[in-house]
Amino acid sequence: MKLSATESCVELIELLKSKHGDLMFHQSGGCCDGSSPMCYPRGEFKTGAQDVLIGELAGCPFYMGKAQYKLWQHTDLTIDVVDGRGASFSLEIPEGKRFIVRSEVCTVD
Repeated sequence: MKLSATESCVELIELLKSKHGDLMFHQSGGCCDGSSPMCYPRGEFKTGAQDVLIGELAGCPFYMGKAQYKLWQHTDLTIDVVDGRGASFSLEIPEGKRFIVRSEVCTVD
């Protein structure tokens, strides 16, 4: 699995860092809001044995629920930003943006 971010995603992360300090991401794979990457102040969302650290976005750790990771482990993920209302508890909501995942099955070299 490879994790990357679009330029617009990095720009939004930097804006959110300037307002909220260090950040973290979590994607649970649950229904509704849990299907989107959610952004929190670092340490505000408690991770545990059911979470997998899959990488960093602009210096922010990105965790995924273990069940979701098992389904997506052979996928390259690009985190992007679009206009619209995001996840209920995610920090980008007041900016009128939301984080989304674009995925592509990993290829064998």
